Amino acid sequence: MAALDNNSIVAVIGSGAMGAGIAQVAAAAGYRVKLYDTRAEAVSKALADIAKMYSKLAEKGRMTPDEAAAATARLQAAGSLADVSNAALVVEAIVENLDVKRGLFAELEALVGDDCILATNTSSISVTAIAAKLRRPERLVGMHFFNPVPLMALVEVISGLATSEQVAATVYDTSVAWGKNPVHAKSTPGFIVNRVARPFYAEGWRLLSEQAGDPATIDAVLREAGGFRMGPFELMDLIGHDVNFSVTQSVFGAYFNDPRFTPSVLQQEMVNAGFLGRKSGRGFYQYGEGAPAPVAQAEGAQPKPEFVALSAAIGGDGRGHSGIIRSLVQRLEQAGITVSRRVTQEGQAHDEAPALHCNGAAIYLTDGRSATQRAHDNQHPDTVLFDLALDYANAQRIAVARADQCSDAAYAAVVGLFQAAGFIVTRLDDVPGLAVMRTVAMLANEAADAVNQGVCTAAAADIAMQKGVNYPRGPLAWADAVGVQHIVTVLHHLAQGYGEDRYRVSPLLRRKLATGASFHAE
Repeated sequence: MAALDNNSIVAVIGSGAMGAGIAQVAAAAGYRVKLYDTRAEAVSKALADIAKMYSKLAEKGRMTPDEAAAATARLQAAGSLADVSNAALVVEAIVENLDVKRGLFAELEALVGDDCILATNTSSISVTAIAAKLRRPERLVGMHFFNPVPLMALVEVISGLATSEQVAATVYDTSVAWGKNPVHAKSTPGFIVNRVARPFYAEGWRLLSEQAGDPATIDAVLREAGGFRMGPFELMDLIGHDVNFSVTQSVFGAYFNDPRFTPSVLQQEMVNAGFLGRKSGRGFYQYGEGAPAPVAQAEGAQPKPEFVALSAAIGGDGRGHSGIIRSLVQRLEQAGITVSRRVTQEGQAHDEAPALHCNGAAIYLTDGRSATQRAHDNQHPDTVLFDLALDYANAQRIAVARADQCSDAAYAAVVGLFQAAGFIVTRLDDVPGLAVMRTVAMLANEAADAVNQGVCTAAAADIAMQKGVNYPRGPLAWADAVGVQHIVTVLHHLAQGYGEDRYRVSPLLRRKLATGASFHAE
């Protein structure tokens, strides 16, 4: 199915930030746009602001002056809903209220032609429910943009139960014509992004509630080791805790209180206190002139250990020298640290995973157990775990946890080892899965469940999270990179350690593990 013809008229209902952004993008793509709002002055302001934005883009060389002028000319105000009757596509961007949206679309259906596509920019309301009372529900589709619309590439094209495949395909192709990266999704609570992103916040809250670290430290680890643009707490401060908490409550309720989406009592307290984030001047951090800069925890300098070895068991699950360990060893060696190799026979090691050794310490990538539990299981008190990183070759920071049984001397040697390789070493308290690993495992698990339930494809899940919320890597691509085996192991250990259904493993992850298949074929 092809995109709507350039001669088509696109109507946008609602002139707030989202509506104005949609109008700006559509007009820039060559479509004639009518913008309507119940407040005429709001439309006038939005059109003036869009014209100014085109002028700025022309000044920066991103549009020619002629293109800016032409795009501005394609924009006009609609004096009433009747003025949009000749539109080929109407995009609604009004208040998130089911009854209000239903009322608007009922009015529109009586005005527009039979071939007009009706689209809702809802971020949380069922597209099926919005369309349910229309005479022709098949022509209503979700067209969920992300704020700010001109800068964010993603559009979730949401099909309700009645949505025509042809309508969804036309909106998808039209989104491409507007310079966007659309993905198809089924109308389920949270669609793709607002569902799959829940663990990014939820695991942050769990880490905080278990005193793994303070907000600045956890944010720094997710940012400087995990590669995320922002950590969970600074991101929630930006979004607004009232908004973020409301979305979490909405998804939790819509999934009939599935423990995977349980809201945080701590966030409820933030909202009750009025500590909403940037917009209130205070959230986890303070904002405004003279506000103190957040400081993340970092271990003090320790000497480089004299001896470092890498061991890996033969047999077992066949993991051997994982890519993660190999990448880390390469960084150590590039820093001038000699890493000797030794191989142990199956049965000679309590733990078959690859391990680094220095000054008596055994250093493992976290597998979802606490360091204390792993030390007990291996009968090796001097156990230290390190966290996942997006790219060990370039990561600024690495998070570690020491077993309660670990000696100070052994731990100091581990800190000195990572510092010698150029890492800022951050100690987290001994929580299962540390920070980045448990977050990535849960993101991958949720994305896998969305795919397993037919909400979207694996490719769509990864595109949505990269383009919609700027994740450094799609969750399922990350599962491929870490290894589905390791992701499942982490989730299994988290479920075992906490005794909660929250960490149950997606059936699709288990299928991938059983077949050895990846989510994205090479």
